[in-house]
Amino acid sequence: MKKIDTVLFDLDGSLLPMDQDMFVKLYMEALGRTFAPDGFEPAKLTGSVWRGVEAMIKNDGSVNNRDRFWRVFSESMDQDMEGQEPHFVRFYENQFGEAKAATGYSEFSAKAVRLLKEKGYTVILATNPVFPTVATYRRMRWAGLSPEDFDLVTTYEEERYCKPNLAYYRSILERFGKEPEQCLMVGNDVDEDMCVLSMGMSAYLLTDCLINRKQKALDGLRSGSLSGFYDYAKEMAVL
Repeated sequence: MKKIDTVLFDLDGSLLPMDQDMFVKLYMEALGRTFAPDGFEPAKLTGSVWRGVEAMIKNDGSVNNRDRFWRVFSESMDQDMEGQEPHFVRFYENQFGEAKAATGYSEFSAKAVRLLKEKGYTVILATNPVFPTVATYRRMRWAGLSPEDFDLVTTYEEERYCKPNLAYYRSILERFGKEPEQCLMVGNDVDEDMCVLSMGMSAYLLTDCLINRKQKALDGLRSGSLSGFYDYAKEMAVL
């Protein structure tokens, strides 16, 4: 049996503590308010964004998530919206910061990631790739992390699947030539992160901002707080 040499981390609610409902509320309010002066009705705009997100979640791999999003977003808005992409980038660089109020900070995020990197592990930020790079990197900074802390950061420009589709995880492993048995997934979402158990990957469920929509039994799951995971990481072997 191969030893674990790769650790995948979720971001939102995991390395970046957050109240997800409040985060979405602040994010969508800021988005609607930002584009209203350009003549976009906020409710239609944010509703169309959600339809684009849903399309990414259901992506079949035929195109990347970015292309899937803009196609469905444009269809829902009844106009070609791709010309607005630079404005969305500016939004993520600026007004998106209002959503930070729904997030927290833990020193154990960077500590755990950097400890494992120093020990020789391949470390991947397996955040659900429904955001562009600019928005992903910004949320990483809120958590005290940088792209250089990881061997890969998944974003919507590069990925063709989303959680909980196991094809998302398989595509990551294929890039690194890894088998599921070599990997540990660390995340807070029972459906989106712990689904890797079905493919033979190990998992650690973070309980600080636990999401368990279907109230699944958690018996037998390795779990604990982020600080608890840091202690666990200290016990992991040096490679």
